[in-house]
Amino acid sequence: MQSDNTHKLLGIRHLTDSTYVLEIERRGMDFEAGQHILLGDASSLDKREYSIYSGTEDENLEVLIKEIEEGLVSKQLKRLEQGRPVEIEGPVGFFSIEKQDIEAKKKFLFIASGTGIAPFHSMVKSIPDLDYTLLHGVRHAHEAYEMEAYERDRYILCTTADDDGDFKGRVTDYIKQHEFDSDTVCFFCGNFNMIKDAMALMEKKGIPPAQLHAEVYF
Repeated sequence: MQSDNTHKLLGIRHLTDSTYVLEIERRGMDFEAGQHILLGDASSLDKREYSIYSGTEDENLEVLIKEIEEGLVSKQLKRLEQGRPVEIEGPVGFFSIEKQDIEAKKKFLFIASGTGIAPFHSMVKSIPDLDYTLLHGVRHAHEAYEMEAYERDRYILCTTADDDGDFKGRVTDYIKQHEFDSDTVCFFCGNFNMIKDAMALMEKKGIPPAQLHAEVYF
């Protein structure tokens, strides 16, 4: 008998040598775009937090995962075969867009590094007509994970190791060189140091602290 927190793995989509998307049966799970789950192989006690990648209306649940050298769970999940059970706790978290900000048609700035783009993928898929700009910081342009999901003029790829993105440098370099409307609502997800530096820069640009929302991803 299937337990309440066990879900079947439906498939795996490899985006790079180390980064992949797991598609998992949803089993009626409700979530808000931006929330995360605790996920692991059902045969293991080890679990890790991952932001939900799929939209709130999608039939199945997706998570975006990067296999890291010291990452036990990311290695286990990458090896799982289709049909195997995974365990999910959640969803949890308050990293989501306020309904009143959507209704007020606010401008949103999403700032992500690496797989920290996951909650923004969910937000864009879940909320129609969102007025957003997405800054995505990676080393190489091939790490622009499924960029076709975003309106091209709203997605800005910042690369540090090659010249094939939209901007050469870190997302913090881009922020330093550009101005933003003071009523912009900002969301940050990714590396802790990036978030800390980017939030400080946005405050200097005149964005009130109440409009800065962060999710530390690793």
